[in-house]
Amino acid sequence: MIRLAVIGTNWITDQFIEAALASGQYQLSAIYSRSLESAKAFAAKYANLSPLPVLFDDLAALATYADVDVVYIASPNSFHAPQAMQIMKAGKHVICEKPLAANETLAKEMFAVAEQNGVILYEAFMSMHTPNFKVLQSKLAEIGPITKAFISYCQYSSRYPKYLAGENPNTFNPNFANGSIMDIGFYCLSSAVELFGEPSSVVAQAQLLDSGVDGSGSVMLKYDGFEVVLQHSKTSDSKLPSEIQGEEGVLHVEMISTGQKVSQQLRGQPWQDLTQEQHPNPMYYETLDFAEHFYNNQTNPARTQRSLLVAKLLTEIRRQTGVVFPQDKE
Repeated sequence: MIRLAVIGTNWITDQFIEAALASGQYQLSAIYSRSLESAKAFAAKYANLSPLPVLFDDLAALATYADVDVVYIASPNSFHAPQAMQIMKAGKHVICEKPLAANETLAKEMFAVAEQNGVILYEAFMSMHTPNFKVLQSKLAEIGPITKAFISYCQYSSRYPKYLAGENPNTFNPNFANGSIMDIGFYCLSSAVELFGEPSSVVAQAQLLDSGVDGSGSVMLKYDGFEVVLQHSKTSDSKLPSEIQGEEGVLHVEMISTGQKVSQQLRGQPWQDLTQEQHPNPMYYETLDFAEHFYNNQTNPARTQRSLLVAKLLTEIRRQTGVVFPQDKE
């Protein structure tokens, strides 16, 4: 069993714990929150576990706790790098929720710390591990040379009304390294990199909120012979599927983040549903993937390079759109 600790007491942490326990590969050993009261409230829903997870409100104490192998970090983006590096310097593996860090410099530093301490730094990007994303990837050659692609994820944030009411939620606060491209836009960008590799150029635009972060935006990635347009928003909804066009056909995927449905139409033929049955928790597959890395005690260089490339592109996109985080000035 992999002894798991978690940092963060929100819905995404719950979803990851449920996936990890469902995989049969993990034991929930510890829970960290800045407030012990919050940790206790969060742990109450896992009162049926045996042994019960140990609760922490001291990060240094968690880092040195002997009965933990890996720490899953789902704190606000601005905390990812400092928390991960503190944990890794104590000799523990880290699963860090996407995006790894506020900028490329910090992401590079995180991987350097992982290498120096002989531990695994794993970016929790669930999309690429789902069966339907793998189906999409496997069918690219069938539609012929790629000519265009459109990847979209637009979802009205539940925190946006609070922002409009004059509050300052983390979701729209540059101090927490947040905004649309750093959140749901990440799924569009990282999926494009996973499918097509490194673009030759990137052109980005965004609609900035008064807080200084992007509420929505678009990105064009240039590749040899085709371009990929990314559309992302936290201030509006879209029901459009993502689409990849080729000379011989087209592929559609609904909800690029989780791969709800994949369909294909080859030229002159009817639409074909390629959707595979998936576990109801889309994080299930990444927990299995990390477990394989853990038991083999090895990193995946291709995954490391993808994470670093996405961090580089995110930093460039923010530079072009004028989104600046405090970490950029440090």
